[in-house]
Amino acid sequence: MGSFASLRPATREDATELALLTDIASHGFAFWLWLVELGHGGGDTPMERGRQKLRGDQGQGNWSDAVIAEAHGEIAGAAIGYGLGEGIRNIEADRPALKPIIDLQKMVVGSWFVGTLGVYSHLRGIGIGRRLLMDQIERAENAPVSLITAGYNEAVLSLYKKNGFSEAARTNAVAFFENGRKHEWVLLTRDAR
Repeated sequence: MGSFASLRPATREDATELALLTDIASHGFAFWLWLVELGHGGGDTPMERGRQKLRGDQGQGNWSDAVIAEAHGEIAGAAIGYGLGEGIRNIEADRPALKPIIDLQKMVVGSWFVGTLGVYSHLRGIGIGRRLLMDQIERAENAPVSLITAGYNEAVLSLYKKNGFSEAARTNAVAFFENGRKHEWVLLTRDAR
């Protein structure tokens, strides 16, 4: 990829962009999770809830685990990755839609887990996603790299497979809306370097 794109560590001030890109990468799943967390009270929106979570310092998967891609003078994408430790084995899903994802994560304890990799639609197809993915592989050092994506996302599945990932498991997703799209979650892994 040319010099028009660069990567940098995220800052707390990037939380709004990280929330948007996390929701884009998850095809709305993140928004739904944040909506459920709000319950029936409070004045926040789901996106504000996501921004607050990504801005915080608690747990993994927040701004401190994120990398921002910039291209053509704007934020183009982001990746959020971290080491998946033994603690995941003790987590039980508090919502049925989360159970398949947590169960898949429990299969890859010890790997570098890419929880989010998203690029704004108007900047896709020019190598930014691949650049973010390669950065995550480098961050993994000698650990295997794992991620979960929707089985219907052929473009992303192709990107991952072209870069050394293979399918490790597949499970049915639980729709979070009554008429939600039926699909499978796919766990992809790449062996340690």
